[in-house]
Amino acid sequence: MDLGLSGQRALVTGSHRGTGEVIARRLAEEGAAVIVHGFDAEAAATVADSIPGATAVAGDLLADDGAAAVWRAATAGGPVTILVNNYGTAGRGDFEHTAADDWHAMYEHNVLSAARLIRLALPSLRTAASARIINLGTAGTRRPAGRNPHYYAAKGALVTLTEALARELAGTNIRVNLVSPGIIHTPEVETWMRQTAVREGWGEDWREIERRAVAERFPNAAGRFARREEIADLICFLASPRADYIHGQNLFIDGGST
Repeated sequence: MDLGLSGQRALVTGSHRGTGEVIARRLAEEGAAVIVHGFDAEAAATVADSIPGATAVAGDLLADDGAAAVWRAATAGGPVTILVNNYGTAGRGDFEHTAADDWHAMYEHNVLSAARLIRLALPSLRTAASARIINLGTAGTRRPAGRNPHYYAAKGALVTLTEALARELAGTNIRVNLVSPGIIHTPEVETWMRQTAVREGWGEDWREIERRAVAERFPNAAGRFARREEIADLICFLASPRADYIHGQNLFIDGGST
């Protein structure tokens, strides 16, 4: 299926590594000109150099001037029509031991980093024939775990941000959606689950570890973790003209856990 992304320019925040990198690669495979973002210029450039036609930008999204520099650099080569707010961070804690500063920091990383770029992007996105804003959330906003309350609260704010923005942009050429994955199979998650497997006696075979982890810790109907490529594929579809009637949605990609 041709998703019709040729000629589009996509900025993917936090795409210097991890799921963001996979999203950037998938968008490039579909024909979009991708702008790889990282807080560190060298890390962003390394990934961009490995993606045909990609360019790199660097900047601190936790500051107004840093976000403005990112947007200026991203649009220097032409208008950006797809903004993927992938950047975010998790944090461990509980209500008793998580300080107010930690709550503020989680909001900065997961909400204001996206809000800054959205504010900067809107004037030019409004002039495009078709534009997309896609935010990355978590399925945990519907069923938060009994830990890391500051993280789930921040991601919950991203849900309402997306809904409010979609209402504000009703009737325009801009489609706004949120993608909320369940647990994703990343190198970090695999390391964590292998450590858990040692404690729980699940063995060393990854397939068995994943099966036990899903059965006992992260239940879902698919019986496994999400793959990063699956998240990226959904984002590519939402970025495409084929998803033009999808607006203001929180799309869960969680194997049926919710």
